[in-house]
Amino acid sequence: MVTLNSFLVLGALVFCIGLFGALSKRNAVAILMSIEIMLNAVNITLVAYASAFQSFAGAGHGERLTGQIFAIFIITVAAAEAAVALAMIIAIYRRRSTIDVGQINLMRW
Repeated sequence: MVTLNSFLVLGALVFCIGLFGALSKRNAVAILMSIEIMLNAVNITLVAYASAFQSFAGAGHGERLTGQIFAIFIITVAAAEAAVALAMIIAIYRRRSTIDVGQINLMRW
């Protein structure tokens, strides 16, 4: 049987994988993908808590979907963040001809 602890462990593992990727990669696109993985780990945790504690939420149907609604907001913000970050990465690549974060220094022209 799949319990709340199983989903929390899954969310923690996925978050750790994303954190490791964000801290160890030098490519800006890979770092962006790692941040998206971390946001998906938060979504797993939110939906797990919402489904585990739906009996404590009361009789209203709107209160049972709180975790899912927050997850949808996170997905929306992540999509906007990805669009802006990719636009910035493309602009930096056009100016510097690299997306290696070790070689990008925007204070130096």
